[in-house]
Amino acid sequence: MDPLPYAPGPARLINAFTVDVEDYFHVAALAPAVSRDSWSSRECRVERNTERLLRLLDERGVSGTFFVLGWVAERYPALVRRIGAAGHEVACHGYSHQLIYEQTPAVFHEETARAKGLLEDALGQPVLGYRAASFSVIRSTLWALDTLIDLGFAYDSSIFPIRHDRYGIPDASAQPGPVTAPSGRTLVEFPMVPASVLGMKVPVCGGGYFRIFPYWLTRAGLKQINGRGHAFPFYLHPWEIDPDQPRISVGALSRFRHYTNLSRCEDRLRRVLAEFAFAPMRAVLGARGLLREAPLATAT
Repeated sequence: MDPLPYAPGPARLINAFTVDVEDYFHVAALAPAVSRDSWSSRECRVERNTERLLRLLDERGVSGTFFVLGWVAERYPALVRRIGAAGHEVACHGYSHQLIYEQTPAVFHEETARAKGLLEDALGQPVLGYRAASFSVIRSTLWALDTLIDLGFAYDSSIFPIRHDRYGIPDASAQPGPVTAPSGRTLVEFPMVPASVLGMKVPVCGGGYFRIFPYWLTRAGLKQINGRGHAFPFYLHPWEIDPDQPRISVGALSRFRHYTNLSRCEDRLRRVLAEFAFAPMRAVLGARGLLREAPLATAT
């Protein structure tokens, strides 16, 4: 599949379809009740759920970018290869899903290098893209951009220009382009793009927002973004199409964020894939001249 800057139809913008490949027990909202020491003993569902997404994307003829957690790549290297063989871009989601602002620079460097190495070993190809756990590149962790540059990443997709209790740089640009690291060097950033409702920024690009907000609001917001001539990065997680996942006892807010409308997510995803045009993030950035154009290699 050779993504173009526009899909057939009247000025139909190509957006970036992305998946953060992690399991239900990796999620930050559940972290107070799930120790990292317990991960290996829990029922892993990430492989089957990711395969389900791959089948759905194949049915729709859509290719995207899969930001794979290093922990997952280490245990399921064949899954990483299957993602690449299906024509999708493989990118990095860190190793342990730890929030950057809870790591030292040294730990962040070690974990990110480890995750990138695992992915590249599985694929036999360079990995160019990175997305932080829970969009945790915030104002106090912009130093992480220098680490990404040092490790050879070409682009990042970790900045969310909204206010949130866990993440966000409200005044950051909502359009893809170079972002300056503390060292003065630059890296291409493809941030989340909010819609605007009565002058307020409304996050409509996926994840929990996609499940919690009514679909009409998501659709209207995404159409508004495209109507301004801007592409958006859509994202979700394999566990979000798995309503049968084990339930973990956590506080009311975390339950609301994690479990709301899991049973509706796959049907909503099918609608999004039918109503909007998508390609891998690397291809969308390349079509805009922000990355050197290079074909997505296929793993075998």
